[in-house]
Amino acid sequence: MTAPEIVLDIRGLVAGHDGVPVVRGLDLRVAAGEVVALLGPNGAGKTTTLQTISGLLPIISGEIDVLGQPPTPRAPHKVAQRGVGHVTEDRSLFFDLTARQNLTVGVSGRRRAAQAVQRVLGLFPELHAVIDRKAGLLSGGQQQMLALARALVAEPRLLLVDEMSLGLAPIIVQRLLPMVRSIAEETGAGVILVEQHLTMAMEVSDRVCLLVHGEVVAQGPTAEMKDRRELFEASYLG
Repeated sequence: MTAPEIVLDIRGLVAGHDGVPVVRGLDLRVAAGEVVALLGPNGAGKTTTLQTISGLLPIISGEIDVLGQPPTPRAPHKVAQRGVGHVTEDRSLFFDLTARQNLTVGVSGRRRAAQAVQRVLGLFPELHAVIDRKAGLLSGGQQQMLALARALVAEPRLLLVDEMSLGLAPIIVQRLLPMVRSIAEETGAGVILVEQHLTMAMEVSDRVCLLVHGEVVAQGPTAEMKDRRELFEASYLG
């Protein structure tokens, strides 16, 4: 059997803000169709890692291959054009536009736009009922679905999802997180999921990488990491 394509390969990454390291010596690989949960307490460097992958922050040292090429510093649009979708923790929706308009921003041609909407609505059928409602009027859960759906319009091969449960009730999170698993399986995209809900994140991931103070303290298949609960408790509680 042919091994899955590696869509992300990080080697010895040092990254941060204004030249000050936040992440140190990170090694991480993601294969097509795989979900990797990037976990750790606040300030561990999870968001910094995603921002560096997508080109929002420059690499201080180390190497990143994103779909076979290094990211373009401070040019996330070029990384997105290559096939990377990034759902930021603030969702970055246009609240004065409808859900449909949010999905079709940047899609040229009426036919292509209609096809894109139909494709992602197949993954998020709950958006059908609110597709022509302004994004600012949607519930938090609906907004998060819309943010995910918008990232998938461009059919990314690597999807970065940052804190999709932020500000949402646990019952909503229980509905949303399995969608990440479905996205990987149905589209073949590799996914990095940054998430605070440890148990739920482990239920949908193939592998786990635990960051503490910018350094990897544990990494491996989710099935093995579930047996190391005391490590996670110690990491989050300090």
